[in-house]
Amino acid sequence: MKFSESELMQQLPKQFFASLVLKVNAKIEQGVDVINLGQGNPDQPTPEYIVRAAQAATAKPLNHKYSPFRGRHDLKVAASQFYQEKYKTSFNPESEVVILAGSKIGLVELPWALMNPGDLLLLPDPGYPDYLSGSALGRVDFETFPLLEENGFLPDLSAIPEESAKRAKFLYLNYPNNPTGAVATREFYEELVIWAKRYQIGIISDFAYGAIGYDGQAPISFMEVPGAKEVGVEFYTYSKTFNMAGWRLGFAVGNADIIEALNLIQDHLFVSIFPALQEAGIVALQAPERDAEIAKLVATYEARRNAFIEAAAKIGWQAVVPGGAFYVFMPVPEGYTSESFSDLLLDKVGVAVAAANGFGQYGEGYVRIGLLVSPERLIEAVERVGSLGFF
Repeated sequence: MKFSESELMQQLPKQFFASLVLKVNAKIEQGVDVINLGQGNPDQPTPEYIVRAAQAATAKPLNHKYSPFRGRHDLKVAASQFYQEKYKTSFNPESEVVILAGSKIGLVELPWALMNPGDLLLLPDPGYPDYLSGSALGRVDFETFPLLEENGFLPDLSAIPEESAKRAKFLYLNYPNNPTGAVATREFYEELVIWAKRYQIGIISDFAYGAIGYDGQAPISFMEVPGAKEVGVEFYTYSKTFNMAGWRLGFAVGNADIIEALNLIQDHLFVSIFPALQEAGIVALQAPERDAEIAKLVATYEARRNAFIEAAAKIGWQAVVPGGAFYVFMPVPEGYTSESFSDLLLDKVGVAVAAANGFGQYGEGYVRIGLLVSPERLIEAVERVGSLGFF
């Protein structure tokens, strides 16, 4: 017997990262020493204090039962306290916090939970490809707005057409930004709150890289800005802050109506998350070791960033210096597209990068470098690129 996928599944966008992995694996199988700078998967281990907490929590018989559908109250309290400490804003744990099995789930299910077919979603270009998955699953319309280098990769709100602004129900943003490494300013977020209120648009802040800022500058949370909680929510993931990508844990905070809709859809899809993992998540947010571990992680990425940028400058490859996240956005040489250049690097010198057109049409002309290998390997990668004589 043969079974066909639903029309809905057939409308889903092609998984950009899946095709990249296939290309890299094919080269590795050929015996090529590939330096993989195309990934977004943290390479460092989860801090030991979190691992120990998870091990102890797993041994407790009480944690072998179902979790409360909407997650543990004490984890919601810990998330609220974390935001109060870090960003000087507080949330009601029960009505303004939702527990997620990673922030991706919330970002993809939000249009499904809060929008109707034909509603309009505004998305950044370039942007995280799975935002498009959410629009397809929710059967909603979407339009993109450009993030341009000359504007610091921040959207020009005044350039969004009036008709689109009046029609849109939600707008997604992600700072520190994937793929550009740009960071938002307080002034921009203040302008955004005013704009959102004017057009009655919900703001969805994807704060996945919220802990990773460089040159002594901690990234600003959208929720720090007065009025932000009224107009939107912010998603926070353990994947990047705590190197817990495979653990699948996150949360969102903010507007109570949006939080309730996310809780409601998850009531139907899940029975929350393994209770022991939630217990470890509490420890991650509250333990005395937390800030030292985060600082060590940021220092690791900053050292890698600096090593890569300095090496690239020596061969004449000028970086768009990131203020956060663990990526560097790099221009491709004249005569190449993002994809043709990335394919060439993999084929000729065994360096894998992410073609930035995979993040949207305004990513064309760039490749994304992941700072997820050692400084030595980053420098070696640049030397391999330099041997091709493009710059």
